[in-house]
Amino acid sequence: MVVLNKIYTRTGDAGDTALGDGARVPKYAARVDAYGTVDELNACVGVARLEVEDDDMDDALARIQNDLFDLGADLCRPDMEQDAKAEYPPLRMLAGQVERLEIEIDAMNGELEPLRSFILPGGTPLAAQLHVCRTVARRAERAAVELAAQEAVNPAAVKFLNRLSDWFFVAARVANNGGMDDVLWIPGANR
Repeated sequence: MVVLNKIYTRTGDAGDTALGDGARVPKYAARVDAYGTVDELNACVGVARLEVEDDDMDDALARIQNDLFDLGADLCRPDMEQDAKAEYPPLRMLAGQVERLEIEIDAMNGELEPLRSFILPGGTPLAAQLHVCRTVARRAERAAVELAAQEAVNPAAVKFLNRLSDWFFVAARVANNGGMDDVLWIPGANR
């Protein structure tokens, strides 16, 4: 259990921060960027939940928020090979979390008409916020992929982010009256 009785520590005043294994790195390090963007995404999901009127959608978003904390915990722990030696085994994303997103995407998408055009972000307030979540999830994925090009990253973490942006896209269509209120792109409309 985490106990936070003092919020500021002053240890980061010089521009560095501690990773989950205690190592200190610059706040601009690729690993910090990756889990920091995941944290930003989690905040975006919290804002989206303010617009939710459906209990099932709110439950799904609550699960995603918890998974995003799991993901942040995973990304803040380097040295995948050292896991067995750790006093406390690090929390890692699992394939089952990716599979759950796939099942949910398929269920939501099964109720929608096929797309015949790209969609502009918008429609209902919830759909618009879910599109913001989608784009932040894509940025978090890019940050995680960049990190993985430099050092070891749990492959399930990257897959989760890839699937999550798809989840937000389909959920935005659901939030747009089952796709009926999607804002379609009209190529060259303003030429």
